[in-house]
Amino acid sequence: MTAILSLRGVTKQYASGHKALGSVDLDVEEGEIFALLGPNGAGKTTLISIICGIVRASGGTVHVGGHDIVRDYRQTRATIGLVPQELSTDQFERVIDTVRFSRGLFGKPRDDAYIEKVLRDLTLWDKRHSKLQELSGGMKRRVMIAKALAHEPRLLFLDEPTAGVDVELRRDMWALVRQLRDNGATIILTTHYIEEAEDMADRVGVITGGELILVEDKARLMKKLGKKTLRITLNEPMSAVPAALSDWRVTLESEGAELEYVFDSQAERTGISALLGQLSALGIGYKDLNTKESSLEDIFVDLVHKPATRSEQAA
Repeated sequence: MTAILSLRGVTKQYASGHKALGSVDLDVEEGEIFALLGPNGAGKTTLISIICGIVRASGGTVHVGGHDIVRDYRQTRATIGLVPQELSTDQFERVIDTVRFSRGLFGKPRDDAYIEKVLRDLTLWDKRHSKLQELSGGMKRRVMIAKALAHEPRLLFLDEPTAGVDVELRRDMWALVRQLRDNGATIILTTHYIEEAEDMADRVGVITGGELILVEDKARLMKKLGKKTLRITLNEPMSAVPAALSDWRVTLESEGAELEYVFDSQAERTGISALLGQLSALGIGYKDLNTKESSLEDIFVDLVHKPATRSEQAA
């Protein structure tokens, strides 16, 4: 597929000496949903701000739709739509006016039919004549999305789009994201709700400390780095793990009522049969076995806390 976004060696260092971004390389393919994950202060918003022309990079190049964001800034900004974290609107403007104005900013001719479609898709049509100050926080966020879509961008950035939004509205927004992707838009999102990235994204990038430590297809990432956990419910609680089980690095959970064993489901030998055999040899009875697969959140936390080790494994 064709990369709609291409970054090479992008860095950002402020006058204070703070290095917000290391050397970032990234390609995002046209038509995909790409989730950028990272803790607060990791560099997510800085990276998005550079691509969108809000912040100037200290080094490196960024191309959007084949155009350099510095040399061909008019073309690249017309290609990009941004929904920022912060709600920044004129509180006394009407919804329909602020969305129309956003379209005009990019030199697009007036298209009332398209604006109506955007507002209807976002359940804003009935509020089109309302002033922004009259809307709830969730509705204002919908307006921000409408403004970002007004000029029909091919690349849409959603920076924490569902922060502070109720569950019902969050579901509506993600239904809209799927619809946008189905209509040909490329979506790059940052989110604290990792289950959303797990549900929505085609690929995942993890950034921490200004370094992009991993970019991987979501399904492949979960298969490669995901672990499974075996929970063994004992007949009788234990006060300590017997030394004879040290080879499996099992831990006691639930006040000694369960043994937990983490294993690699892709390994040729998981060690489960040998572990159960050893329990039998020790006369340790159990009444139930349960397995749980790692979620994307588990993998993310592990990556952020052990970046060097995990990124090497993912390479």
